[in-house]
Amino acid sequence: MIRLDNISKQNGHHLLFVDASMGLQKGEKVGLVGPNGAGKSTLFRMIAGQDRPDDGQVTIDPGMTIGYFSQDVGEMSGQSAVAAVMDGVGPASALAAELAQLEAAMVDPARMGEMDALVERYGEVQHRFEELDGYALDARAREVLAGLSFSQERMDGDVGLLSGGWKMRVALARILVMRPDGMLLDEPSNHLDLESLIWLEEFLKNYDGALLMTSHDREFMNRIIGKVVEIDGGSLTTYSGDYDFYEQQRALSEKQRQAQFERQQAMLAKEIKFIERFKARASHAAQVQSRVKKLDKIERVEMPRRREAVRFEFKTPPRSGDDVAGFKNVHKAYGSQSIYAGLEFQVRRKERWCILGANGAGKSTLLKLVAGATAPDQGTVNLGSNVKMGYFAQHSMDLLDGEDTVFESLDKSFPQAGQGALRTLAGCFGFSGDDVEKTCRVLSGGEKARLVMAKMLFDPPNFLVLDEPTNHLDMATKEMLVASLAEFEGTMLFVSHDRHFLAALSNRVLELTPEGVHRYDGGYTEYVARTGHEAPGLHPGGS
Repeated sequence: MIRLDNISKQNGHHLLFVDASMGLQKGEKVGLVGPNGAGKSTLFRMIAGQDRPDDGQVTIDPGMTIGYFSQDVGEMSGQSAVAAVMDGVGPASALAAELAQLEAAMVDPARMGEMDALVERYGEVQHRFEELDGYALDARAREVLAGLSFSQERMDGDVGLLSGGWKMRVALARILVMRPDGMLLDEPSNHLDLESLIWLEEFLKNYDGALLMTSHDREFMNRIIGKVVEIDGGSLTTYSGDYDFYEQQRALSEKQRQAQFERQQAMLAKEIKFIERFKARASHAAQVQSRVKKLDKIERVEMPRRREAVRFEFKTPPRSGDDVAGFKNVHKAYGSQSIYAGLEFQVRRKERWCILGANGAGKSTLLKLVAGATAPDQGTVNLGSNVKMGYFAQHSMDLLDGEDTVFESLDKSFPQAGQGALRTLAGCFGFSGDDVEKTCRVLSGGEKARLVMAKMLFDPPNFLVLDEPTNHLDMATKEMLVASLAEFEGTMLFVSHDRHFLAALSNRVLELTPEGVHRYDGGYTEYVARTGHEAPGLHPGGS
């Protein structure tokens, strides 16, 4: 269905692909992986026809439709979310717009003289619209938007008033409603809550076309894909199996390559030693010449590229009291919508609470109340003795000074720390070499999140309050964060849609449902086993 044959592509001085090849068949679900800057988005654009290879060929079956979701959603305004989704579907949406215009014209007294022509055109358009199953399109658009956690009000409201994250969902819904023969999804799991993520997972499992996707969510990838294509050093290598199996295969392959490389290096050293020893002796001239020719013909095994596994080690935080945070008779409402009515909740030392709840249940509000970013309408929220809090929220990234470099930002926060310690810290969070000289203004969302996280964890708090800490983070940084937080000796309260993160770090679950608050001892894995579902919003009313 889709083939890339011996493609080469250069971006400035950076070689992205060199004689790279891959194929994607109908029904295949493939994960595209590789480090940042490896060329994943470029590959998507070449398949979508938005870019061309410098050499080689991209072949797509005649008549095959491709839906491409990227992180650049463009401008949306002046129509409802439903209309914006239908707009992306093609002829049916244009016909729907024409039907609406014709209906308006037929009841316009000023156009009574055109009635015969209007009725005739209406019949033609309506027939074509029915052929394309247009009347089901509105229902389909609403079904997909509901799956992505849109309320009726948000579906019918002006799409231009939505935040960037919600516009992303509209752009994703466009592709899903289109039902193309092939889907290219670049980080579709970004900006989704847990319920939307699980809905999308089921949708893609049942999709019968060809799927090529990237995602920084390990669990999401594992449940959908059956094959992995890795971009590494300009090549495309295909692995069968899910992401976990790919990692095992890659590690095995690298181990074998390393052993091969070392064996060849030992053999080369032996041959070179012989040549150097006997090259001046006429009696060994034929042997020396033979070995020189042999060395020239040997195909050299390349040393496997080292994948740096970065680890951040916490300094031991100061010990807090046993009672870390307490909610007493807390009431909170936004306008007429009550979020909490008489909430009683206690966080004790070394507990790691993950907060679950459907969209709008009050997960972020709970964290804001603890952090003091908002106040309860009634009741009290108290922190215990010797509590030193670190609060990570999405708006934290907006507080960075755009003119500061990464290093300057760290230096301003920790003026007493040495240059070496700050550079090591920056390296742990993915800022190596010249990256520390980037200004905060040009950083991507992921880079900003990493910088804020680095600043928060360098002088460690004993109580971490984290609102979607893995948003924008790549797989490697996420793994580093999970491994580091697993060693953290303090207390945690967090919201995340990343099930790997939830399972690895929680030892308590607080579930927010319309019927009230439920507490579960044991972490997220135990919660799933006990309730039979992965998120409360999947079953209105929770457990």
